[in-house]
Amino acid sequence: MPATIAAPASTREQIVAVARSLIEKRSYLGFSFQDVADQVGIRKASLYHHFPTKEALGVEVMREAGQAFKAWTQARARPPRAALDSYFRMYRNSLHAGEGVCPAGALAPGWDCIDEELRQAVRELRNTQVLWLTGVLGALAAEGKPLGAVGALASLVFSTCQGALLSARMTGQVADFDEAVEELKGLLLA
Repeated sequence: MPATIAAPASTREQIVAVARSLIEKRSYLGFSFQDVADQVGIRKASLYHHFPTKEALGVEVMREAGQAFKAWTQARARPPRAALDSYFRMYRNSLHAGEGVCPAGALAPGWDCIDEELRQAVRELRNTQVLWLTGVLGALAAEGKPLGAVGALASLVFSTCQGALLSARMTGQVADFDEAVEELKGLLLA
């Protein structure tokens, strides 16, 4: 069977992918349009054809991250425990624990420096994940696992994953992420 060759990404798609990578590695405040242009191989002025501002580019990165998360949740049905384990693995592997951070979490340090539209895009990504986690934890509770306030626990899971990514990034050790998640799983699933 012949190999399928993927169509080259459009310039816009390349810009968004590079921006997301820079946000995950450097934070939102740690990159410029020039950094994106250099990595994509275009002139900085060409970026403005696709995104009028850095904030507009950030909104697109958050929007795509939200769509990717929704697609990930719908990829296949999983029992609640398996879904929760998958979530932890997704954070660990897709967000490169020890090397990067969640693009939404990477915007928090500059919260007062970003516009409201970008803040709202970050909130929407967070809320999408917390809502999904609420459903998963609610299903665990329905299986007889006493979990208490499910919505608060969903926020705790999200926050722990964010913090674990930050901690692992500081040390460069994925084991720091794994330790925090194992402790959390012990609390939730014991």
